[in-house]
Amino acid sequence: MKIHNPFRTALVATLGVGLGILMLTSIQTLSTIILYIGTALFLSLGLDPLVTWLERRGLPRWLAVLLTILAVLSVFAAVVLIVLPVLIQQISELVEQVTPLVQNGEETTDAFKLWLTETFPNLAVDDVFAYIKDWLEQEDWQRTVASWTESIGQGVLVLGGAVLAGLFGAFIVLVLTIYLTASTPSLKRSVYQLVPASKRERFIEIADQITDSVGHYVMGQVSLGVINGILSAIYLSIINAPFTAVLAVIAFFFSLIPLVGTLTGSTIIVLACLLPGLGSPATALAAAIYYLIYMQVEAYFIAPRIMSRAVAVPGAVVVIAALSGGALLGLLGALIAIPVAASILIIYRQVAIPRMEKR
Repeated sequence: MKIHNPFRTALVATLGVGLGILMLTSIQTLSTIILYIGTALFLSLGLDPLVTWLERRGLPRWLAVLLTILAVLSVFAAVVLIVLPVLIQQISELVEQVTPLVQNGEETTDAFKLWLTETFPNLAVDDVFAYIKDWLEQEDWQRTVASWTESIGQGVLVLGGAVLAGLFGAFIVLVLTIYLTASTPSLKRSVYQLVPASKRERFIEIADQITDSVGHYVMGQVSLGVINGILSAIYLSIINAPFTAVLAVIAFFFSLIPLVGTLTGSTIIVLACLLPGLGSPATALAAAIYYLIYMQVEAYFIAPRIMSRAVAVPGAVVVIAALSGGALLGLLGALIAIPVAASILIIYRQVAIPRMEKR
């Protein structure tokens, strides 16, 4: 290749590199906004089958969207109202148990010394407490405690900021979800008009398959979560498990994670039933037997019927997609990765394979 004007070539190359760096920097800066938009689009596609079902019953789209959004908000409000009072109650009980220990420090110490003396007769308890007292009075230890206190204060501030940012992000996602759900048909038409007329019909067919598959996948996972949550609440109440409402909510949310969510949530619930003073080995065993049976029923009977209209994704692809999405975007990425993998499979089966067969 002959370069007739080296200055112009270098200038164009420099501008190209600079433009590329600017685009990558802009994407990194707008990553949070892009994540909000992607989440809202994912949720709107999941709500679209319900909106379409209400439209087929004669409701106008704006009313179908309104009823759908109100139903979703009601479910989340119910979850918050269930979990929040239980958490407040447990924190109050913890404070009530710790307060006497703090107020009666000397009595608690004497009781602990007596217990150590009775349990370990050969242990020099006074020497142990004297060594601990000298260690606590050291200047290095005091500096360490001050450093820990400062770190804890900073952590509380960071946690408070993260909570406020999360609430703001949830509000933005909610507004975008409402807008995208209400304007899904017009957005589809706008995208379809960008495709050449000769290929538009085929593009619309594949795009509809992708959106329908994503929508049915989201609705299917939510349905599995609701079934698991309700059945867990009933059964855990029967066996007198601790924190029944909280554990049922855990079962619901973990069921939203494909393939490994139910197993992970069940493990957490069984371990919670082993908490000393709250549960018992018998309760944990009963919960473990129930979840072993439930996972088999879900895998072979419930899930195939609910997910029959969604694209079947091989198990290996599910694991790889979930791990990749989780590494990139955390829990949300793991949830979105499965529909993305299903969409790629549709394109592969509907576009790539037919083209290869024609060659």
